[in-house]
Amino acid sequence: MARQAASERTETAAVTAAEEAGPAPAGRGTGRRAVVAAVGAAGLTAALAACGGSMSDAGSGGSKAAGDDQAAPETSGGGGDNGAGGAGGSGADGSAGGDSGPALAKTSEIPKGGGKIFKGEKVVVTQPQDGDIKAFSAICTHAGCVVGEVSGGTINCMCHGSKFDITDGSVKTGPATKGLAPAKVTVKGGSVTLG
Repeated sequence: MARQAASERTETAAVTAAEEAGPAPAGRGTGRRAVVAAVGAAGLTAALAACGGSMSDAGSGGSKAAGDDQAAPETSGGGGDNGAGGAGGSGADGSAGGDSGPALAKTSEIPKGGGKIFKGEKVVVTQPQDGDIKAFSAICTHAGCVVGEVSGGTINCMCHGSKFDITDGSVKTGPATKGLAPAKVTVKGGSVTLG
């Protein structure tokens, strides 16, 4: 769908550029300026479409079901056994909380020394130590990309290489200069829920 929209924008840009270049001199066919302008506009439009994604990704009208990203979150890191969870930082206080959001995972599914990225919810949940559950925004503070993996004690953005500490979200490696914002999660009965 995004490619079709980009293709339509490219064709529109090429036609517009050709029209703005004006009529070709008599007897020479299509003018060189019109062709160069059309090719340039098409290339620029294609490059912007490839970098930015489609508008349906940013708001309503997207073709993905709401739970698609939650069904297969990114996991990596520690491994370990299926120990019981506990309360940890970033609002994970273990309280019942009537305003809790959707269940993200069981604490046993969050790797010790690693974490899980929930792209649909734009949150990353980590477990630096057994039972210590933390949560942060999954949006990199450098360029707004969703982080791509958790490994080696860091939350890693694949766009430009920024790395954030799994214990507090602070910057370990730039180009980001600001840490990941804490996200509020609740840990109760071995489950991690948003809110």
